[in-house]
Amino acid sequence: MDFHSTRGAPERIGFSTALLRGLAPDGGLYVPQEWPRHDAEQFPQELALPAVGMQLVAPFAAGDRLAPSLSDIVTEAFSFQAPVVPIRGAAAGESLSVLELFHGPTAAFKDFGARFLAACFQRLRAPGDPLLNILVATSGDTGGAVAAAFHRRPGMAVTVLYPKGLVSPTQERQLTCWGDNVRSFAVHGTFDDCQRMVKEAFVDPQLRARQNLSSANSINLGRLLPQAVYYAATSIAHWRARAERLNFIIPSGNLGNAVACIWARHMGLPIGEVILAHNANATVPEFLQRGEWQPRASRATLASAMDVGNPSNMERLRHLLPELDALRRAVTAVSVDDTAIGARIRADRAAFGQIWCPHTAVAAEVWARLPAEVRRGRSWCLVATASPAKFPEIVEPLIGESVPVPPALADLLGRPTHVESLEPTLEALRAALV
Repeated sequence: MDFHSTRGAPERIGFSTALLRGLAPDGGLYVPQEWPRHDAEQFPQELALPAVGMQLVAPFAAGDRLAPSLSDIVTEAFSFQAPVVPIRGAAAGESLSVLELFHGPTAAFKDFGARFLAACFQRLRAPGDPLLNILVATSGDTGGAVAAAFHRRPGMAVTVLYPKGLVSPTQERQLTCWGDNVRSFAVHGTFDDCQRMVKEAFVDPQLRARQNLSSANSINLGRLLPQAVYYAATSIAHWRARAERLNFIIPSGNLGNAVACIWARHMGLPIGEVILAHNANATVPEFLQRGEWQPRASRATLASAMDVGNPSNMERLRHLLPELDALRRAVTAVSVDDTAIGARIRADRAAFGQIWCPHTAVAAEVWARLPAEVRRGRSWCLVATASPAKFPEIVEPLIGESVPVPPALADLLGRPTHVESLEPTLEALRAALV
C-alpha cells in the first residue's frame, strides 16, 4: 500500500514513512493510494478491538516493515474497551446509545490513536538512530494522550504546544505533569496558532536540518487509522444485532475522529448517517451551508478541545469528496453554543442519568434537535470523546454534584507540573527546540 499527499505531489511512500513524516513535504496530509473494501461478515465473531484493528489496518501496512509487528501493535494500542451503552429514558420508538471512548489512561478518545502511533514508532527505532522529536499541537486532549503514550520511551521526545489559558485546569495538569522526555509549552495564542507553528516547523529547512521531527496530531495517518477501528467494531456489532446501519453524531474540532468514521464507512463498514457536532466554531457547518471555505480565528468555548477555526482534516475530507454536493450528501454539520451545552448537561443528567463532558454534550444537543420522526426512525449513537471528570469546573456546578474521577486520571492529577511559555511564532519554537 502506498500513500500520497492531499496536495498532489507525485511522490508515493510506504506506511512507515508516512507515519514517521507526519506531514508531507508539500504541506499536505497523507492519504491511501487506494482503499481496501471490507465486508462486515468477514470480521471475527468476537469483535474484540485488537482483532478488528488487525483486520482493518492490515491492508494499509501490507508489504511494510511494520506488517510483521502489527498484531503486537494493535494489542498494545487497544488494551482497554470502547463500550456502547444504551441510553435509558429515551422516548418510545427512539434508539439511542453512547460510544464511550474515555476508558484509556488519559480519559479521552485520543488514547487509542496515540498508543498505536507510539507502538509503531518504538518498533521503527534502531540502535543509534537520532532522537525522534514528536511535535504536537493540542486544544486540550491530544497533548495529554500523546505525552502518556510516549512518556519515557527511549530515543523519543515529545514537544507539546497548547494555548495558554484556553484549556481546562484539569486538562492543563494532564499536559504538564510528565517531565522526563516531555516538554510542555503554553503558547500565548490560540490552538490555531499552535497548529500553524507545528505545520511551519515541518517545512522549515533550518529545523528539518537539525531536528528529526514527526507529528502525533490527527494530521498523522497513524492517528486516524486506529480511530476507524472502534467505528468498525461498533457498527458491525449493531448490524449483526439489528440488520441496520448505525448513525453517529460525533463531537468535531480538528475533524480527525470524524474523518476516521467516514473512512470506515468508505471502506464498506455498515455506518449510516454521520453528523458533525461543532461548538460555536462553525467553520465547517457554514462551509456546508454556503459552499465557501472560510477558516477563521478560533473562539473559546466550554468544549475547549473543539475550539478549532481551521480544522486540518477538512483537507482529507475534501480530498475524499472533492465535489460539494457529494460532501453534503456524506455528512451534515451543526453548531451549538455554550448556553445550549450547559443546558444539555443539566437536562440529560435529569432525563437519562448521564453525566456528559462538554464535548459529548454538543453531540447530545444535536441529537435532541433532530426532528422527532428522524430520532424514532433509525438508531443513533452519540460519541463520548472524554470523561466528564476532566471538566469538573464546568460540569459540577451545572449538575450540583461531584463527578467521580477514574483512578488513572486521579494519578495524573496528583503529579507535579512542568511548563514553559512560548510566543506564537516559528522563530520562538525554533529557538526552543534547537
